[in-house]
Amino acid sequence: MEKTTEHSLSDWKLLAENLSHSLHLSVAPIGIAFLDQAPTDIPAFDEPMSLPSEDGRAGRVPASCVLWVKAATATFTTSPNDHGNCSVGRYTHGLASFTEVADKADIAALLESGWVNDSVVGQIPAISTRAKAISYGPLADAAFAPDVVLLRVNGRQLMVLSDAVPQLRIEGKPQCHIVALAKEYNQVAASVGCALSRARTGMGADEMTVAIPGPRLAAVVEAVRQTAAVDTVVAKYAADDARRFKERP
Repeated sequence: MEKTTEHSLSDWKLLAENLSHSLHLSVAPIGIAFLDQAPTDIPAFDEPMSLPSEDGRAGRVPASCVLWVKAATATFTTSPNDHGNCSVGRYTHGLASFTEVADKADIAALLESGWVNDSVVGQIPAISTRAKAISYGPLADAAFAPDVVLLRVNGRQLMVLSDAVPQLRIEGKPQCHIVALAKEYNQVAASVGCALSRARTGMGADEMTVAIPGPRLAAVVEAVRQTAAVDTVVAKYAADDARRFKERP
């Protein structure tokens, strides 16, 4: 396991820049912080609250994962109620127990469709402590120290990460549980995505996500830098070698 360290806000900005450069990210890394109280120096997320559903669900976004998209270009703080529309996200983010969401219509729809079953639902990783606020924003803006750094990656970028972090977990649905794996279990985890999240976020078909524990980020960035450099050498060799096939009679 990589060594964990503390960083100043300027360090987070530099780490974000180095990670984006090494992986050639098209979407900048975002930071996520789970807080005991709302910060006074970060604006509240202020999109209008939705009308409540028949089962009482409401939120400022359709699901917590939608905030990942919005945080690519803005820094803000959310309250637990802002996350209230998606019962899966509320559970994985530690904002509700499964007992509290088990009777919601969205959970019923997922179970009835066969997307998940009762035995799987109870084993989905979740954050164990209930935050009073969750802050989001571009890591390069360094407005706060993140508990989790989230990346949106393509297949090539995930290839580099999987070589750089041998313990990388590759997960499936629901996509948001990788945040819990990073925050609660100190694991670097990737998700191939899920139909629920892709429909709500509009993420591209070629996009996946990776969650990195904040304290492990420096070590991960250094490992990525070294791996990307080696891959560049190997890719150049392969390209040079392939010229023989273009030049053959």
